Amino acid sequence: MSLQEDLQRRRQQKRILLMTHLVLGYPSLAVNREVIGQMAASGVDCIELQIPFSEPIADGPVILKANQHSLDSGITVEQCFQFAREMAAAFPGVHFLFMTYYNIMFKYGEDAFLARTESIGLRGTIIADLPPEEGKTYLSTSKRLGLSAIQFFTPTSSDDRMRTVAGCGDGFIYCVARRGVTGRQTMFDDTLDQYLDRCRQATDLPLAVGFGITSQQDILLLTGKADMAVIGTATIQLVDSRGVAAVGPFITALLG
Repeated sequence: MSLQEDLQRRRQQKRILLMTHLVLGYPSLAVNREVIGQMAASGVDCIELQIPFSEPIADGPVILKANQHSLDSGITVEQCFQFAREMAAAFPGVHFLFMTYYNIMFKYGEDAFLARTESIGLRGTIIADLPPEEGKTYLSTSKRLGLSAIQFFTPTSSDDRMRTVAGCGDGFIYCVARRGVTGRQTMFDDTLDQYLDRCRQATDLPLAVGFGITSQQDILLLTGKADMAVIGTATIQLVDSRGVAAVGPFITALLG
């Protein structure tokens, strides 16, 4: 079953799906392992595994700091692949995707990176700085391998641009909730509602909304307007401030 088909099946059973995010190696792979276990047990549908990069231009200060910490600690792309394989095998009910920036994939070798991603059981990739016009071989190779190459809508995307991007996507569309980088609070107002209406009209793919989603109230406000909410910075801050044990109850409360 394709990622899109399974997410649509799950949506028939849940009011809204949840995708979480973590930076591999922050604060350590051992902590990542514990956090993923709590996320999986709490009913998360998808998890973004971010391969650290030195210039994560879409990410705000919290995730930027986590990337730099991981790099300073010596995390390697090889370690990320090995860890991702372990997680995909351990938690088959979760869809794992690599999130990173194109330089990582380019340096590894585009074909080799995608082939290995598929071979270890991940469902797709989120390459934050690769527009479809510059990623034609990435898109075609992903399609051939059965990987979902996740594409982005933003509030500044025209209707025509949305349709073009959606035609290149697979799995789901990542709808960036506001301008700027990750981490800042998103305002839930008529402007966001109008944007999500445009997103829905542009594609039949499931819509995942991220950037600044932090609370159960945010999730409730997205219910009926999006198929999946994305939580990133909030979980990293939670682990920093309260420890791994707080993750499970936090996720359960979000979905409650």
